[in-house]
Amino acid sequence: MAARCDGPPADEQMERRQTMKAEKTMAKRTSPARIVLGLFLVLAAALPLTAAIAASDPYPSKPVRLIIAFAPGGSTDIVGRLIAAKLSERLGKQVIPENRSGGGGTIGAEMVMKADPDGHTLLFTSAAIVINPLLFKVPYDPVKSFIPIAKMGDGPVVLTVHPGVPANSVKELVALAKKQPGKLVSAAAGGGSFMHLATELFRLMSGIDIKIVQFKGGGPAMIDTMGGHSHISLGTLTQSLPQIKSGKLKALGYGGSTRSKLLPNVPTVSEAGVTGYSAAQWWGLFAPAGTPKAVVERLYRELEVILKAEDTQKTFEVQGAEPDLMGSVDFVKFIEAEGVKWGKVVKEGNIQGEQ
Repeated sequence: MAARCDGPPADEQMERRQTMKAEKTMAKRTSPARIVLGLFLVLAAALPLTAAIAASDPYPSKPVRLIIAFAPGGSTDIVGRLIAAKLSERLGKQVIPENRSGGGGTIGAEMVMKADPDGHTLLFTSAAIVINPLLFKVPYDPVKSFIPIAKMGDGPVVLTVHPGVPANSVKELVALAKKQPGKLVSAAAGGGSFMHLATELFRLMSGIDIKIVQFKGGGPAMIDTMGGHSHISLGTLTQSLPQIKSGKLKALGYGGSTRSKLLPNVPTVSEAGVTGYSAAQWWGLFAPAGTPKAVVERLYRELEVILKAEDTQKTFEVQGAEPDLMGSVDFVKFIEAEGVKWGKVVKEGNIQGEQ
């Protein structure tokens, strides 16, 4: 008699046990915790690749805006537009100059300060970025709100007098002023302007008592001296040179550290008697604080090439300026020193700014 079989065959039982084991294993593998862990491992593995891709992103990735903090036509605008054109060639992307004047350069500075710190909005401005905070309440700090990328050039002042003034040197002018305290008049651009501060610096360092009369700009101030209404005028080389050559003004000193190639026979004010005197308008390139170091370094490298170009140097010369490239670290120190220097002039001269 055949044995009775109450359950499934042995091979079928074995197959069921294997199926149940596989289902348990799959359940473990697909548990929420394991899924999260798996995703984390995948993402972690991808991070180095993502970082590498980000690091290799080209700069600039789009057109760059170069905010020029002054109106069209002036030296800052002319030099800024040249730099924009040259950077366009070097970077392979268009660098678009935009004039955002107002507030003595404050409006343009504030605009760049608030821009994304990705290197696609830059500021081209002058010494006003340092002088304005000494005279007015401004929304920025020249060092903390920006990364000073590079100082690019200087435009020293020229000390001139009316041809009728009986002084042919800085020493003679100082001696004349000391013989007639309060009698000599110096014409200067509006209150708190760079030329006003440069004139006040000369007065303080030479120890003379002169009257400083303020005008709406450097042009009217120089015209006043040429007309014989004032005796002294400090102006840019661009403004002064034609008048010096025509005999309408007499040059006594140059505000740079060395003599100008355009006025080789005119000594510096320092060598002519007021030791240590130096007054030069300057230009610099700034980026918003937080701009990547790699972007700053790239821009500086390009500026090194640009400032060596013959046409760049010619443009600087025409504007009465001298190329003087200074990197970020030294530029920051320079800005801080300028703040101390002009801050002392503002305080001792009791200068009130005009906006």
